[in-house]
Amino acid sequence: MAEPQYDRRAYPAGSRIHSWPAPDGWELRAFAWPAETASPRGSILFQGGRGDIFEKYLELFGHWHSQGWTITSFDWRGQGGSGRLTERRNCGHIGDFADYVADLRAFAAEWLPATPGPHVTIAHSMGGHILLRGLVEGAVRPDAAVLVAPMLGVHAIGGAWLGERLARLMGGVGDDTRPAWKTNEKPYTTESRQKLLTHDAARYSDEGWWKEQKPELHTGSPSWHWLIEAFRSMRELRGNPALKTMDVPLLMLVAEADGLVDPKAALAIASKLPDVRVVRFGKESAHEILREGDKVRNRAIGEIDLFLQARAQKR
Repeated sequence: MAEPQYDRRAYPAGSRIHSWPAPDGWELRAFAWPAETASPRGSILFQGGRGDIFEKYLELFGHWHSQGWTITSFDWRGQGGSGRLTERRNCGHIGDFADYVADLRAFAAEWLPATPGPHVTIAHSMGGHILLRGLVEGAVRPDAAVLVAPMLGVHAIGGAWLGERLARLMGGVGDDTRPAWKTNEKPYTTESRQKLLTHDAARYSDEGWWKEQKPELHTGSPSWHWLIEAFRSMRELRGNPALKTMDVPLLMLVAEADGLVDPKAALAIASKLPDVRVVRFGKESAHEILREGDKVRNRAIGEIDLFLQARAQKR
């Protein structure tokens, strides 16, 4: 049976956008789409990457909602519709990546008892990094989890060690809340932003359309402090011995030609996890695996669906 067509530029009927207050009072913009069946399949909490907005994933949400899943998401603190942490309106900034994990912990504490099980957390890129930290640190314990092109390392001049030292050096000169670079998702590259993210021009254009309609959702380059904290958090996560005992069933989708995050770092961490299935994509996929062309996207969604069918059961 062919998959239903979803309008990627309209909020689905029955969904709700609302404000969720974090424990410190910071307002996070959230999305909720309850299952429309007497016997829900379960609930998915989906989290995007740096600078993401949940509107980019409405087509994906439609696929799972049609299977009976309740769908929930929120924009990370300091980006999208969840406000900014610096006076530079479009700069993505964070004081400490632990703040992201704290938001995930508090949000999940409400989401788990309020939605039908089994519960699944799925996260892309920076969201994948935060989710894995949350799993390892006990901030959230779903029945199963999926990491999509997780930011567990980045391509840096001279490698992770030198990259972090350079970030600290550059960020230590002047105001570290200033943007680390001006354009694109990656400095010093000749590749267009689209080629870094997806080969699918139509899906790529959806993001621009939403930001034209709602310019307040746009998040540009990260701050130097964000970059410094990202390097620190990735380093500490790679060395965390609790990776070896994190027993939530995990699926990891890795784009081996990813121009933004380092797939080798993700594979190295996967080798430490006791219960993980890794699915690799070659040059056919850029960073946004779930927003790629249909061949790649359908394979990725199929792998997730099979994984959830096998592993997403109530504990």
